[in-house]
Formats: sequence, C-alpha cells, structure tokens
Amino acid sequence: YYYPNYQMQQNQPTQNNQGLIWVSGEAGAKAYLVAPNTTVQLWDSESQTIFVKSADASGMPSMKVLEYKIKGNTPESPINERRGEFATKEDIYALQNKYAEIERKIAEIGGAHESVVQSDK
Repeated sequence: YYYPNYQMQQNQPTQNNQGLIWVSGEAGAKAYLVAPNTTVQLWDSESQTIFVKSADASGMPSMKVLEYKIKGNTPESPINERRGEFATKEDIYALQNKYAEIERKIAEIGGAHESVVQSDK
C-alpha cells in the first residue's frame, strides 16, 4: 500500500494555537512550501531565529533570516549574556575590604574628633 499524503503530513512543521509556524533549522525553513504571492514567518525551534519566507507571483521563493534576542534577565537568556551582571567572589571580597578600610578611617577621624572635643572642656 502506498500513502502519498502520509509522508507529506509528517514533513510539515508544527503549528501551535497562536498561529506560529515552527521549523527545524534553516533546512526546515527552506523545505517549507510557500504559495505564490505569500509571505510567512517561520520560527526556528533550534535557535532564536525567524525566517521570513516569500514567494513571488511565479512561485519563486526568497527568504530573509532574522535573529532575535530576548530582553531582560529572563530564564531564556543565555548565561553568557548575563555574566556581566553578576559580581564574582573576588568583587565581593574587594568591596568588603574597601568597606572595612572606610570604617577604620571613620573610626580614626571620630576618635580624633572626640579627643579634640574633650580637650576643649
């Protein structure tokens, strides 16, 4: 038995209820058929890429590849993009040492000030 529609259905990308068309990489986008005089957005399920695929009146396809970046500190953000937003242990230790030095200087100034005030009495 030969079922020609079965194979065609399996190769079709999945769509969710919001009308997004998901494809597997650039190969999936290239394989997606677009009707003449039509443009579709194809979302890559493997990377943060959107393929905008069009076909002219004769059915000749063309495609633009767009990469997108998720703004903010979200779980989807790659860790290497967020790395600059976090302090290292060395940064924390350096701040602790600076703070201790400032406290020491304040104590010295305060102690000197108290002795001047006491000698005025």
